[in-house]
Parts: sequence; C-alpha cells; structure tokens
Amino acid sequence: MTEETPIVPPSRNLFRTVVPPIILPVFLAAADGTVVATALPAIAADLGDVDKLSWIVVANLIASTIAAPAYGRLADLYGRRRIMVVSLCVFMSAAILCSLAPTLPLLLAARVLQGLGGGGLMTLAQALIGELVPPRERGSYQGYLSANIVAGSTIGPTAGGFITQLWGWHAVFLAYVPLGLIAIVLVMRLPKSEPTGARAGFDLPGMALLTMFIVPLLLAVSQLQSISLAILPRLGLYLLVAGVALATLLIQQKRAKSPLLALPLFRLPAFWRADVMAACSGASLTAMITFLPVYFVVVHGATTGEAGLLLIPLTAAVSSGSVLTGWLISRTGRTAIFPMVGLTVTALTLIGLAIWAPGLSRLSLAWVMALGGLCQGSAMLTAQITVQAVAGVRNLGAAAASAQLSRSLGSAFGAATAGAVLFGVLAAMDQDTATLFFDMVRRGPSVLASLTMEHAALVRQEVAAAFRGVFLTVACFASIIVVMAATLPLRRL
Repeated sequence: MTEETPIVPPSRNLFRTVVPPIILPVFLAAADGTVVATALPAIAADLGDVDKLSWIVVANLIASTIAAPAYGRLADLYGRRRIMVVSLCVFMSAAILCSLAPTLPLLLAARVLQGLGGGGLMTLAQALIGELVPPRERGSYQGYLSANIVAGSTIGPTAGGFITQLWGWHAVFLAYVPLGLIAIVLVMRLPKSEPTGARAGFDLPGMALLTMFIVPLLLAVSQLQSISLAILPRLGLYLLVAGVALATLLIQQKRAKSPLLALPLFRLPAFWRADVMAACSGASLTAMITFLPVYFVVVHGATTGEAGLLLIPLTAAVSSGSVLTGWLISRTGRTAIFPMVGLTVTALTLIGLAIWAPGLSRLSLAWVMALGGLCQGSAMLTAQITVQAVAGVRNLGAAAASAQLSRSLGSAFGAATAGAVLFGVLAAMDQDTATLFFDMVRRGPSVLASLTMEHAALVRQEVAAAFRGVFLTVACFASIIVVMAATLPLRRL
C-alpha cells in the first residue's frame, strides 16, 4: 500500500514543531500509573479500605484501555489536535477531582474518569507523528516517543514518593494540572489539520460492546496470578462474557456505518503482525519491570530503593535501543530486520538467565538484562511505524489506537502470566514458600526477618529457581516477536 503524504513537509524546524507538544502528554500517560502506585500506602492510611486499594490502579488501566480506540476514531473524524486538547482537559479535570475525593469510592470514580482522559494521550501522540512527520523520518520521532514512555514509567515511582512525602497524596494528582496546561499550550501550536474521515457519527454501540469485551477480559487476566480451583467458575464466567461480547462486536462492526474499529486493516498481514508485536512487546517489558525488583529484593536482599536503582540499566537500555532503532530506520528505511535480529538476542539472553541467573550477582544480572533491553527497544517502535505506513493518513488514529490497545492488553496479560508461572512453580515446589513469597510481595522483605537463617536461605533458593520460569516466559514473548518480524510483509519504507 502506498503511504499518503503527511500534511507537514520535511523542514529543519520539524523537530521543534512536533516533539515538544507530544512529549509532555506521553510523559503524563506513562508516569500516571507508577506515580499513583507509590502513593497508595498514604491513600490507604487516609481513606481506609485497604482491600480495595489496588482498584485505584486497575480501574484507571481498564478505563484507559477502553478509551484508546475511541480516541483514535474521534481523532480521524474531528481532527487529532482538537481531540488531544479534549483528552488533556478530561485528564486534568479528573486529576483535580481525585485530589478532592473524601472517600475511596469517589476517588475510584475520579480515577476511572482520569483513565478515560488519559487513554487518548498515547494514541493521539502516535497519530500526530504519523500526520505531521514524513514516513522516512518517523523512525527517529517514534524513537524519541518510546524513550519518553520508558522514562516516564521509570521516573514515576521516584516522583510519586517524593511528592507524597513532602506534600501528601493529594499533591500527586494536583501536579498533573500545571503540566497539563503547559501541554495544551504546546499542542495548540501544532499545525491545524482537517478531519480525514467522513462524519457519520460516533459508534456508541461499538463502544459499549468493546467495553463489555475488555472489562471482563482484564478481570479474567487479573485472576491468573492467584489461580486456584475456587476461582475457576468466576474466571470461566469472565471469559464467556468477553467471548460473547467480542463475537457480537465483530458482527456489529461489519454493519456499522462508522465503525469504531478499522476491521479491514486487520485483513492485512503487516497490520495484524505489527499488533501482535506490540502486544508481546508490552507483555515482556511489563513482566520484567514488575517482577525483576521483587527478584532483587527477595533473592539478593536488596532494599526497595536499591531494587529501583538496579532497574535503571534495563529501562535506560530500552530507551536507548528505541532511539537507536528509530535513527537506523530513518537512515536505511528498513524496519523488520531490527526486531527480528534484536529480539533474537533478547530471547537468547533470557534463556541464558533462566540457566545462570541464580549464580550471578545482582549487578551482573542488571547489566545482562540491559543487554536484552537494548535489543528489545526495537519492537514497539517498529510496530507503530508499520501500522501507520499500512493504514495511511486517513486511518492514522485507528491504526495508532490499535497498536496502543494491543500493547495495553499485552502488558496486562504479560504481568499476569509471569505472575501465574512464578506462583505456580513455587506452589509446586513448596506451598509454604509460595505463601511466604505472596506475603513478601504484599508486605515487603521484612517477612524474611521472622524466619531462621536456614529457612530464609531455603526460601531465597526456591524463589530463585522459580524465577527461571519467569525468564523463560518472557523469552517466549520475545520469540513471538521474532517470528512476526521475520514474516512481516512490509520490510522497508
């Protein structure tokens, strides 16, 4: 398929025109989950309902995942710059409501609204790059964006802890407001573009069916980390509802005058393969960022702060790999070769860790992970560039939303699958260790202090052995990316 010409021609000022307005919204979206997660203990101390606390993060994730396709479609219908401003306004207004919430139910409601606003930030930033940047130059710009996403996710916990300690948890949400206002000012400086889609009305039935599919699917995925016979009926019900909703959605989308999802694009091999790459990229990175700090704390006895520092080589490597891949794509025009080769290295690195990780020092482990991360940075970037090239300017919003939705679902599935493997292997080895490990994840490494030295050493040894399964699980995600990249029809821009 021939790529349509973007509305802004190449120029020396292109970087200054495009990058500042999209960097800040993406940073807000990337940092949101990790910033708020750090403030959860303070929120629990103030509002209570500790057993429902995780829903502050989960409800926001579900809402933002649902909102991404809607924003993609609205952007194609009404203009991407305009809808980005709407998304930022909803996000900031909800942040103010979060800071004022006197009870946990009201805070949860405000977080859902914030997710509905934040769900558009990533999608619209990706679509704006496709709209404003020529195809051959998109690699570099997508690299900047990917690096910013990883940076936001990494800086988030530090920023959240610092703000909470100085000014309380309310200030965490209020901090979004000035940043959001600056983002709006910068976005309004972007060139104004006309809508590219025919205005046939927004597909509300499609949106309702998509919600009925995503909500039970994510709830089912969340059950995987504590899989047991007791939850199987509930898990089956979630999957049944999600399956029926998906089947109904596909039928409805074929008949809708202005469908929410661009289903014809999924018939193109390059498009659906790129979406699979995006899903596996989100799965592998989220699984490692979620569980690697736990490994450092439990197996190597690191403090929580030290575990965060040991994660920096991995996140910095992923960011650097994204920027480097973007630069190479812009210079050579080649796309698929980079994740095909890079994720092969990542998969081999993870297989090596599954064999030798227990014998490595924590610093050595961190730098080996960084090597895999450097190569891993090419996957999501290539996926976004591919879907935009295949979709063309008319469907940029839908294409960006598709890749973002795939990444979000993949991230949730990756973390849940890695957790299920880890807890499952531990339970098979020693049920007492599995129970202790679950307590350590919830309450911290202080649980080990109550054990004898011999028992604590045994727990660390068994946890290290169980983590072999996590490394192999993430290696499987990397291997799928290699297969998708190797068979990607669009190999050069």
